Amino acid sequence: MAGLDAIVFTHYDTAGARARRDVVSLIHRDAYAERIATGETFAGDEAFMTRFDAYTRRGGFDLVMAYDGDEPVGQAWGWQLMPDTRWWDGLEAEPEPGFTVEDGSRTFAFSEIMVRRAWTGRGIARALHDHLLAGRPEKRASLLVRPGNTTAYGAYARWGWRPVARLRPGWPDAPWMDVLMLPLDGPGT
Repeated sequence: MAGLDAIVFTHYDTAGARARRDVVSLIHRDAYAERIATGETFAGDEAFMTRFDAYTRRGGFDLVMAYDGDEPVGQAWGWQLMPDTRWWDGLEAEPEPGFTVEDGSRTFAFSEIMVRRAWTGRGIARALHDHLLAGRPEKRASLLVRPGNTTAYGAYARWGWRPVARLRPGWPDAPWMDVLMLPLDGPGT
C-alpha cells in the first residue's frame, strides 16, 4: 500500500457521485463493517445508500474520493444548506438566535467521511476532510457525530470542530448526534 503522497483525491459533482454509487457502497461496507455487523438498521448499507440517494438529489453536492492506484480507499461528501433545508430538523435547542437560518451560502453540511479499514491510520481521513473543505465559499461547516464515537470525535476536535448542540436526524432509526461546527474562510468570516 502506498503512502499518503501516492493517494489521489478526486472531486465529483452530483452526477459524478451518482455514477459512482457502487463504489460509495463498497467503501461504506468496508469502513463500517463492524457497525453493520451489529444489525443496527441505521448503520446498514441499505439505509446508508437510501440516504446517499436522497443527498444526491440536492444541488451543490460535492464528493471527494481517495484512490490508491485504481483502488478506492475513502470518501467524504457534503452540500450547501439552502433556505428550505431539513438539516436542522430535530435540533434539541438553538445555541443562539438565528442559528438555523440558511441562505444557500452560510453553511456547508459535512455529511460523511470514511476510510476503508486497510488504509486507516495513514492521514487519508484528514486529507479527505481538507480536500472537501478547501476553497468552500460558505462561512461555516456543520457535521453530526455520535457522542460515543470517540475516534471520530477526537479527530474532529483536533481539526478545529467544536460541539454546539444535539440533534436527532429525521431518518428512520436515527440516533442522537452532537452537532459540531467549524468556521470556514468563506466571505464574511
